[in-house]
Amino acid sequence: MNTDSTRPYLWMLVGQFAFAIMATLAHALKDYCGWQVIAVGRSTIPMVLIALLAWWAHVPLVIWGTRSLWIRSIAGSISLVCTFFAFTRMPISDVLTITNLFPVWIALLSWPLLGMRPSSTTWLAIVSGVAGVVLIQQPHIAKGNLASFAALASSFCSAVAMLGLHRLHGMDTRAIVFHFSSVSLLFSMSAKLFIQGSPPPNAPWQWITVAMLLGVGVSATVGQVCLTKAFTLGDPAKVAVVGLTQVGFGVLIDAVLWSRSFELPTVLGMILILTPTAWLMLRGGASAEPHDE
Repeated sequence: MNTDSTRPYLWMLVGQFAFAIMATLAHALKDYCGWQVIAVGRSTIPMVLIALLAWWAHVPLVIWGTRSLWIRSIAGSISLVCTFFAFTRMPISDVLTITNLFPVWIALLSWPLLGMRPSSTTWLAIVSGVAGVVLIQQPHIAKGNLASFAALASSFCSAVAMLGLHRLHGMDTRAIVFHFSSVSLLFSMSAKLFIQGSPPPNAPWQWITVAMLLGVGVSATVGQVCLTKAFTLGDPAKVAVVGLTQVGFGVLIDAVLWSRSFELPTVLGMILILTPTAWLMLRGGASAEPHDE
């Protein structure tokens, strides 16, 4: 087996496992602190680590930047806030499945933004994805939990952010990630200030809270670095499909750590989302850039 040919996929697997760890810690933190605090930690630690890496490599960081950079950072920040809200209120496998719907949104948004009209098979993929979301949402809506809509909004904003990345090819990845992390920190702090929620059952803070928040930030940084390496070394479409293993990691973690059993509608919903998502990625219907969570 050629090591060079498998290296991008190994980087992607490691990256997706790191993001699954991030999701696990975020879900577990719901008993210790609010989702806004988790989002602040997710933004702060990567921002500091990336700034240090950029300083070490003498890479100039961007504060103001271009309109495309701000669109990417703002859309990504909204996606991040919505994702962490959902992580504390839904099983992580459900959140990861719905947030990975972004290629469907990209295919749909490419029509008004890029003048690329979806084909009939692309419309079929879109309908399949929507049906999958409905199936996954049903048990949560029945319990009065509307967090799945936040996950859906996250996937839409991820698509907007990834479309914005097309115009940032000349900018260093570290500068892009630093700008995104800085803006997402502002969004997370604003959510903390202006969005009230019920206090977690294990408040006040404990040492485990700090440790898990550090874990969220470090695992997010590791995941982003691995994704960047994977997309740099391998075929973007194929590497992106390997990224769907994140959902598999989420299913396994839900089953092992939280003893979750999956009902048939949920399984069908996952299939209806992941199948067209993989197809759109393989045919190049989604952006080939790494995305943030």
